[in-house]
Amino acid sequence: MTITTFAIEYDAINSSNTFTNGDTINGRIVVEASKETRIQSLIFIGQGEARVRWSEHYGEYYHNVYWQNEKYYQIKHCILRESRQDGWSLAKEDTFSPFHSKSLTGMKIPSTFTAPIGKVIHKLKAELKQSMKLTKKAKTHFTFVSKPYMEIPGLMDPQHGCKDKSLAFSSGNLSMDVFTDRMGYKQGEAVRVTLEITNRSGRSVRPKFTLYEKQSFFAQGKRRVHTHDILKEKAEAVERSKKETVTQVINLPMELPSSILNCSIIKLEYRLKVKSILLCLRNTAVVAFPAFGGWPPSRLHLFHASHTEMRRL
Repeated sequence: MTITTFAIEYDAINSSNTFTNGDTINGRIVVEASKETRIQSLIFIGQGEARVRWSEHYGEYYHNVYWQNEKYYQIKHCILRESRQDGWSLAKEDTFSPFHSKSLTGMKIPSTFTAPIGKVIHKLKAELKQSMKLTKKAKTHFTFVSKPYMEIPGLMDPQHGCKDKSLAFSSGNLSMDVFTDRMGYKQGEAVRVTLEITNRSGRSVRPKFTLYEKQSFFAQGKRRVHTHDILKEKAEAVERSKKETVTQVINLPMELPSSILNCSIIKLEYRLKVKSILLCLRNTAVVAFPAFGGWPPSRLHLFHASHTEMRRL
């Protein structure tokens, strides 16, 4: 085998080994040969794309597979063009062909993301062609973090949602008003949630707060949703026939991945659900208020008012 090593490498530009819009990616294509040989061409390719794929089963024998792809960019550079009839001479010693790319400037490019049924990938590839031989290919992935887009309407506006519900198996009703200082937050920041709760029932109620991640995947007119709880907190109980204002501080974890809303087939957002549990011995009624959801295309996390629901456990 004449070509013993064929690989592509890139240089990190920061301690987290990530790239963002406008960054230059520098690297090299490494070719090692056991003896002097000839090659027809050497090509560098940079690609960014999203992929979604899942299957749904109907009965024992029938199932459908749903898939969708979305491409964002493809950068192609011929380092050695396929123009000479006799090809290019490659010496026995190692050959390093440098490259650089600075075309990742579009705001519509989503951040790197990986899930069991969908992913956003950014990769560098190299292709080496030789006469009468199969094309050799090498690739490596890099992590792309999109810059935040600050032109979101209402990004820094206070948020409010409300719920008023009659409670089954209990006299009276329960009403909640939820407020936050703004819509947009970053990892590591504290979300100050103010809950005005009026308990007109005959039982005490305990407010609970759940921060969860919501992943949505879209393909061929279908949608698949996955949710995952990140943290849960609870406040002191509100006694019956009382009105109180409860303040809860939710600290957003630093390691949260960036939200994604600039991709048509994958959506990653974070929601804060506020619910009040009616405390009694035999029945537990829950007024759930999934109050917040949003998107930062980078480190920014956004939350907006959503619908409310009532359920029993």
